[in-house]
Amino acid sequence: MNHFLSLVELTPEGFRHLLELAVDLKEAWKDGGNQPLLRNKTLGMIFQKPSLRTRASFEMGMIHLGGQALYFSPFEIQLGERESVADVSRVFSRYVDGIMARVFAHDDIVTLANYSKVPVINGLSDYNHPCQALSDFLTIVENKGWDLNGKKLAFLGDGNNVSTSLLFGAALMGLDFAIANPPGYNLPDEVWTEGQRLAALTGSQLMATHDPAQAAAHADVVYTDVWASMGEEDEAQERARIFEPYQVNNTLLREAREDVIAMHCLPAHRGQEITDEVCDGPHSVLWDQAENRMHAQKAILVDLMAQDRA
Repeated sequence: MNHFLSLVELTPEGFRHLLELAVDLKEAWKDGGNQPLLRNKTLGMIFQKPSLRTRASFEMGMIHLGGQALYFSPFEIQLGERESVADVSRVFSRYVDGIMARVFAHDDIVTLANYSKVPVINGLSDYNHPCQALSDFLTIVENKGWDLNGKKLAFLGDGNNVSTSLLFGAALMGLDFAIANPPGYNLPDEVWTEGQRLAALTGSQLMATHDPAQAAAHADVVYTDVWASMGEEDEAQERARIFEPYQVNNTLLREAREDVIAMHCLPAHRGQEITDEVCDGPHSVLWDQAENRMHAQKAILVDLMAQDRA
C-alpha cells in the first residue's frame, strides 16, 4: 500500500490485515504502550475542514508510535488557492515522511498523492472517509466478531462519503449492507458499481431502499450520520424536514436484532439524526468508535510509514 485514499483500492485480505494490525496496536497500547515504530518520523497534516477526532487521533497516534505531527489549519496552506495542489505536494513531501489531508474535493487528495514523494492518507474527502470506516469496522469486529457473513449493517441517512466507505468496508468483510435514504439522496451509481465488485469477492449482499424500517430489519449494526455535512449548511433546514423519518431512535432500533449496536461517526446533532436515548443508551458504541479512530489511524501510519512495514 503506497497511499490510503479509498477502501475501494483494497482487497479483502488487505483490509483485514489493517484491522488485525489495529487490534495488535490497541492491545499493545493498553498493555503499557506502543513500540516507537515511527521514531524520527513526521506526519504533515493539512486541514481544509476542522475536526476533533481526525486531528487528535493522528497526532496522538504519531506520539504513541514515537513520531510527531505537524498541523496546518484551514487558513494556512489554503490548498489550491495560494499555490496549486500539485506544487503543495511537491514541496511538502520533501519536508515530511507522510501526509494526511482532510479536504473538500477528492480530486485534491488524488493530486496530492500523484505528486508526493511520501505516502498520502485521505483524512476525509467529499467522495469517501476511509479512516472513519476502518475504525468503524474495528468497533464492529470487537462487538460482533471476525465472521461477519450473514450479519447486516443498516445505514440511515444521506448517500454521502461516510456511507460510501461503509458500503466498501461491508463488501470487503462479507457483511450485508442496507441503506435507507429519501429519494434524491442515494449513493452514486459508480459507488454501487465498485461496491458490487467488492461484494462479489466475499458474498456480501447490498441493498438500497427508501424505507428505514426495511433497512433496519434484523440488523446487527445501525449507523447514522448528520443530515447536512460541512459545506451543506444552507440546506440544513430543508434536509431536516426531508430526513426526519430516518431518525435513529428506540422505535427504529426495535426493528433490529436485540443485541444491535448503534453507531455514529460524530459529531452528532442530537434530536435530529439520532436521539439522546440511543446515543447514551445500552446499544450505543459511539465512544468506543471515537477511541478506535486513534488505533485504526495507527495501523494506517505503521503500514505506510514504518521502516519495516507490517
